[in-house]
Order: sequence, then C-alpha cells, then structure tokens
Amino acid sequence: MSEAQSEQVLRVDAYPTHEVGGYRVRAGKPFPFGANVVPGGVSFSVFSDQATSMTLVIFKRGEPEPMAELEFPEEFRTGSVFAMTVFGLDHENIEYGYRADGPYDPVSGHRFDARQILSDPYARLIAGRDVWGVEPDYSRGYQYRSRVCLQDFDWGDDTPLGIPAEDLVVYETHVRGFTRHPSSGVTAPGTFAGLREKIPYLKELGVNCIELLPVFEFDESDNPRSNPETGEKLFDYWGYNTVSFFAPKAGYAATGRYGMQGDEFRTLIKDLHAAGIEVILDVVFNHTAEGNEQGPTISFKGLDNATYYMLTPEGYYFNFSGTGNTVNCNHPVVRNYVLDCLRHWVADYHVDGFRFDLAAILGRSPDGTPLPNPPLLELLAFDPVLRHTKLIAEAWDAGGLYEVGNFPAYGRWAEWNGKYRDTVRSFLKGDPGVTGELATRIAGSPDLYSSRGTSASVNFLTAHDGFTLADLVSYNDKHNEANGEGNNDGGNDNASWNCGAEGPTDDPEVNALRTRQMKNALAILFTSQGIPMLLAGDEVARTQQGNNNTYCQDNELSWFDWDQVDDNAELLRFTREMIAFRKHHRELRSTSHPTGQVRENLGLPDISWHGERAWQPDWSAESRLLAVARCGTGDDDVVYVAMNSHWESHDLELPALPGGRSWHLFADTGAEAPHDIRTPGSEQELDNAGKYLIGPRSVVILVGRTNDPDRFDTP
Repeated sequence: MSEAQSEQVLRVDAYPTHEVGGYRVRAGKPFPFGANVVPGGVSFSVFSDQATSMTLVIFKRGEPEPMAELEFPEEFRTGSVFAMTVFGLDHENIEYGYRADGPYDPVSGHRFDARQILSDPYARLIAGRDVWGVEPDYSRGYQYRSRVCLQDFDWGDDTPLGIPAEDLVVYETHVRGFTRHPSSGVTAPGTFAGLREKIPYLKELGVNCIELLPVFEFDESDNPRSNPETGEKLFDYWGYNTVSFFAPKAGYAATGRYGMQGDEFRTLIKDLHAAGIEVILDVVFNHTAEGNEQGPTISFKGLDNATYYMLTPEGYYFNFSGTGNTVNCNHPVVRNYVLDCLRHWVADYHVDGFRFDLAAILGRSPDGTPLPNPPLLELLAFDPVLRHTKLIAEAWDAGGLYEVGNFPAYGRWAEWNGKYRDTVRSFLKGDPGVTGELATRIAGSPDLYSSRGTSASVNFLTAHDGFTLADLVSYNDKHNEANGEGNNDGGNDNASWNCGAEGPTDDPEVNALRTRQMKNALAILFTSQGIPMLLAGDEVARTQQGNNNTYCQDNELSWFDWDQVDDNAELLRFTREMIAFRKHHRELRSTSHPTGQVRENLGLPDISWHGERAWQPDWSAESRLLAVARCGTGDDDVVYVAMNSHWESHDLELPALPGGRSWHLFADTGAEAPHDIRTPGSEQELDNAGKYLIGPRSVVILVGRTNDPDRFDTP
C-alpha cells in the first residue's frame, strides 16, 4: 500500500457507506455549501427549508441528458441542509444541478417543481454561456449548469493593496466594453485578458482603483427586445440580472470555453495589484435574473422561494428593485448567503471592495419596511474577512428609499453621493442658487457625513447609468430610441446642457465650450474632498450619442473607442494632470471636513471662501462664481480653485499669501491647450500677484508656494 493510500484509509470520511443509483456515497458535510472536492469524491451541500426531497443531477460535461440522478437519502439531511459525498467522479468533467420537490403553493410562497433542474446557489463556475453572444440552445432544459471549481491558483505574494480610501481615484468600467471596440488592439477583445493588456493605460492615467460593472455570471441573451430601427437583437449588456453569485462570467473570459474563467479573472486582479490598482466589484444583491411570477426558475425560486425573496401576503414578489423581484436580504439564511459570497470574492479572488447596487434594499425587512439597524449591513461591516474591504453603497432603491447621508454605515460604509452629482451638474449649467450647496459638496459634504469623514463620500458626475461626460454637455434630452422602449427608459432629470446645439455639431464655438465644460467638471471633481470616481472614457470624451441608458447596447454606443485616445488627447492630458495634481496635494485628500480653523504654520484657515473680492464670497441666488482656498498642515501648498459658471468674465482679487509664497498658475480651462494645464510642480508664477481674470464658464486653479525649485509637495 502506498503512502497516499495509507493516508486515505485513515480518513473516516473517505469510505462510502451507501450506494445510490449505482454510485458509492456517504453523508456529506453540511458546510461549506456548494460542491467541494474531498478525498476520493465531491461533497455536495445545498439548503432548502421546505423541500420534501432533493436529488443531485449529474451530467457529463456538455451532454444534454444526465448521466445520473441521485436522491439524497433521508439520513443525509441535517436540519434543512442536504449533503452527500459522491465517490469516483471526474470532477473536472462533470456538471451538476438539483431537483427539489415540495409544495407548489404560491400564496404561501412555495414554488417547488421537481421537473426543473436548478443551479447551485454556491456554484463557483457556471457552464452554458461560455462564449459571449452565442445563441443558446433553448431546447435544453437546464441552461445554467453548475460546475466544480478547483482552488489551485498561485497567488504568489499578492495581497489586497489596502490603499487608504481618501487616496483612491476610482475608474468605473465594463469588462467587455473597455476593450471590445476594434480599435482596442488587444489580443482578446472584451475579456478579462483584454482588460489586462490595458493596465499600462490605466497606470499612466493615474487611477489606482477600477470598479467593474457586474462580473457575476449573467445571461446576456435574456433581453427579448430588438433595435426598432435596425432589427438587431439587444442584449443584457450591463449584467445586472445575476444568474449565479459565486461564479465569474465565462463570457468575459478568453478561456471561458475551457472553463478557465476563474483563473483568467484572478490573473487580471493579480496583475492589477502589481500595478498598484485595486479592484472593486459592482454587486447586485437586490434582485436576481429570476424576475417575478412570470420569470424563469433558475435556482432560488425552485430551492426555497419563500426564504430568498420578499413576498407580499398574497405570494407575489415585492419589487423595490424595479426589475421584478427583491431579494430577502435580511432573512438570516440570506444574510449568511450574502456574507459567504463576499467572503468568497475576497478570499478566493483577492477583491479589494464592493459597490452595492441599490443598496438601500439591503436595509429593508422581509416585508419591505426600512430597518433602523439592518442586521445585514452591520454583519458585513464587522465581518473579520471583510474587515479591511471597501464597502460602497448606492444608497437608494427603486422603491423610493433615498438614504444618501443616512445610510447605516457602522463606521465602514461609503456612499455614491448623488447630491454631489446633482449639485455640480446644476452649477456647471449655470443654474441660479447653487453656490451655497456647491461649497458644501466640494468640502466633502459635511452636512451628510459629519461623523464619518470625507471619504464616506464617493464623488462622481457620471456613471454607467446616465449620460457620459461628453453627452452631458452635448444633449439637453435623452435619445434612447435604440433601446426599443419608445424613449421611455432612462432618467429624465439629467441636469445636462447641450451648449447651444443638440448633439454633434460643426460649430467651433459650441465644441470649444463643450470641451471647456468637460474640463470644468474634471477640475471640480478632482479638487473636491471625498473619493473621486471617473467613468471610463470620460477622459477622452466618449459619447453614447445621447443614450443615457445603454444597458442593452452591446455595440459602439457602449464600447470604449480607443481612437479617441489620440483624437481627444487634449482632454486626456488634462485629466491625467488633474489626477496627478490631486495626488500631490494632501489637503485635497484630507479625511476631516474643514472647519475654517486657522493653520498655525501659514496663518490661513484650512478652508476659506472668496468671490470677485478676496474673503468676500457671494452667496446670493444669482451668484455663479465661487472660489475656495485650502491650506493644509505642515509645509503644504495653498490651493486656490475659482469656479465660474457665469457666461461673463470676472476679475478676481486673490487673497494675499504669507511666508514668501506667491500664486502660481496650474490650470485655466479658459486657456487654449497646451496652456490650459501644467504638470504639478511646474506651475508658472503670476505676473500680477493680486489679480486674475477668469473667463466665462471657466475654472482656474492656483497654488500658493515659494519659488524654491527644490521644494515640491510629495504625495
């Protein structure tokens, strides 16, 4: 007997005790859930509280009919967990699912149907949608096949980077859209591998965190609509209809057809970390792809509908997500499911954080009532595995619950600051009565986050959901006709302004104003306190032609056009320098809200407000000019930012500087490139130290520093 055989026989759990359907089996371990390789076999464990019986269905990989159906013996059930170890399986070449039998009583919340084969909620891999866009064989009864996943990836010395939240520059992007365009020049367009080839671009841009739209397995084919003009099929492009929460999307992997999507995604994360870039996943726990009563049965609905979904007393689905169903997040079983899922992505994929879609739903009770102390949010905040993981909430939902500033944070959660977006957009348009709230937003929104610090605020002006930055300054109205919903989808309140012409134009004045407005937006974003988030492509004026809801557009409306990197090099350079400027001025990244307290080192307040006259801000309703000066501790520079959304120029009186400092010009969006911005540290001293003429609809950034060439503020 070999040493390995000797070791095996010493393991009690390596012996089969039963035979079911011709397979040697024994009772499995209830935990962990899912399919896990054990000595000699695979342990399958699945939860169902109301199922009367459970059957494991096994397929040879890719085969339409099962190779075995093994009913769990009654003695293999512990509590509400069915667990069985099956010996002798070639675990790399099988797919599996479950048949759960039980009552079909929708009024009571039960929808058991033993005819259905169900995906394992804990499946680490899913087969069936291995290559993006390939038309599925709908004649197959089991579309989303669970697979066994090995844990043999070599991470080397990789660990999460732990970049302080206040130092983050987040870049929101879509795995497929980032490199799918023919101009991307990568070897595997639209995949994790393709994105990996663009790491040098991200690094040069200066971002240190990418936030990926959903990468959990979803079905891009589940959109029944077509483009009304071209007849082309529309997709579920964004991926917010999750099919499986533990599995990376195979269609995002060049190696998905070989079942290697997990390792391809891990390789991407490992290389991003090596480049100093963190990875945040956009996760969707508010609803699933199973929809409402009319939707498909994929997994939860057939395993334990009453546990996993919020149901009305009549057995219908609550719909706080706007997409049919709502996950019952604060049911104890579901809470643990969410926790297990996030732990999986942190421990097995080294993910650095999560952005939670419609996170307000995570604070609702099973009957939909908002909870004052939501147990799920508290659980995630204090979990040991997630302890240093970044948690970001989209703090509202489709049921009208708006929690921006009031999201139960437990000292851990940050929020997408929708009020920042709305205020800065309104100011950029030139709306009256905005300067007061603008001051609050760029100072880190102390009215919302006074006890949580500035890094609780994720500042953004654009995101995947809405106009791009270029469209924000090119369209007054949305143009979503290609979505096939009669232009009724997408938000109507965009606070956008077309600068004088709707859509593309040859008018040089209009185009120059649009470029200036984009620079204004970027200048304000990167000099505001809080975590800045940039939508991929905004740095090169990516357009969606006025479509503010491209959830279904897998085409050039959504893809990053890499030709724009050259075509819009001026804006790209401006963005890079603004990001670099932020990194070189610690006062912009302070975690504390400014108070106006005088800094002893310079005799200036940490923050001061100015108008045309120094120290005299104009807070009136008709004011469209505001300047802010920030002074840090130690020997930091003073940073002065003047924002003019008025259509006229204004003479600025600059505040006097102490300690041999003088004003130096870093950026003036009203100037022609390349004089619109400089590299941090090479700012030019002003000829007239006391005054500066700010142009119409422009932002000016000055630094107050000495002329010592050896002195330069370091990050």
